[in-house]
Amino acid sequence: MKKIFFAIAYMLLLVACSSSQSSNTPGALSPVETKKANSPQYKPAFEGQTRIAGIKTTTTYTTKVVTDALVKPWSMAALPDGRFLITQKEGTFRMVSPNGIVSNNITGAPAVDAAGQGGLLGVTIDPDFATNRMIYFVFSEPVSGGNHAAVARARLKDDETAIENVTVIYRVTPTYKGHLHNGGKLAFTKEGNLFFSTGERSDKETRPLAQDNTTSLGKILLLTKTGQAVTDPLMLPKPNNRPEIFSSGHRNPLGIAIHPATGELWESEMGPRGGDEINIIRRGVNYGWPVITYGTEYNGTIVGEGLTQKAGYEQPVYYWDPSISPGGIAFYTGNNIPEWNHNLFVACLGGMHMIRLQLNGNKVVGEERLLVSENQRFRDVCMGKDGKLYAITDAGRMYSLGKE
Repeated sequence: MKKIFFAIAYMLLLVACSSSQSSNTPGALSPVETKKANSPQYKPAFEGQTRIAGIKTTTTYTTKVVTDALVKPWSMAALPDGRFLITQKEGTFRMVSPNGIVSNNITGAPAVDAAGQGGLLGVTIDPDFATNRMIYFVFSEPVSGGNHAAVARARLKDDETAIENVTVIYRVTPTYKGHLHNGGKLAFTKEGNLFFSTGERSDKETRPLAQDNTTSLGKILLLTKTGQAVTDPLMLPKPNNRPEIFSSGHRNPLGIAIHPATGELWESEMGPRGGDEINIIRRGVNYGWPVITYGTEYNGTIVGEGLTQKAGYEQPVYYWDPSISPGGIAFYTGNNIPEWNHNLFVACLGGMHMIRLQLNGNKVVGEERLLVSENQRFRDVCMGKDGKLYAITDAGRMYSLGKE
């Protein structure tokens, strides 16, 4: 009788372990996207480029609302002491600690054009912030004839009430009278140079400039700390190009992040109606917009010639149809939830959830949706110094995800 009991118990244990493992094993669950594609006539270029199998985190973790006191937060950067520096769209910064202490508005930013998708946008800190207190940020600069995205650097004052010694180091041109698609994210390389993502300003008048390398619209740029082009013979090798252009053919890149193992730059890009993308950004590569896309115009008509592939244009590593509206992205690098190690997390605006992408090398092998029940427009995501994941929403919340 005892032998039968132990045999049954052992088999139940095996089943439980198998079930636990399978929920986080590539190919184990159905794709998380169940809605009909906006463009079912468009087929992926390779297997696994969209609607990959679902996965589910097996680690038990806690989700907390750290604060709901932010006002239109847009971007976040982790400070060495564990706090976060947050940009607020209307033109101020805030400091938030992991236990929910929120500073007063930090002033000193230049005037911003906060209409539409403009305002105080991306932020990152100098690799030497602990000693120089320098920050870098993007803002929509109002000027005669419209506005443009600009990158500035400044010092956070010792009393943290304001930033000082603000210097604009780069301005995107041409200036345009519009309020959409500024891009606006920043990321430092291990060499101390600065990646900067720019949008193509959305309108059909400016959209083709993503393919025009005499402009800086619809590009990923590589700059020094003072805003100069990083000299590199492998940058885009065409006559009259701007030497700061690292890649071209982008629509509205709202997330960039450096892979912690490979050092490669990954990017999230908002498509039109469908066709939201994840790309690996490489020097001199053209990512296709508006020549190729897996999305359509918002009215359902085709973009350009309706092409999804064409020689000379790079395919996305992954795409979504229908749209999830990707915002900021971050690689998980903590040890709080080991199964998340080096997974890519995507903040989703229109999708109103967070996405976890499990990777195998440069391929997406699993997808999970998190915080769906919160019903929030997730704007940005960031690793905390405590190994937890943090995210901000348009409604002013900051969330933490991790084990206590």
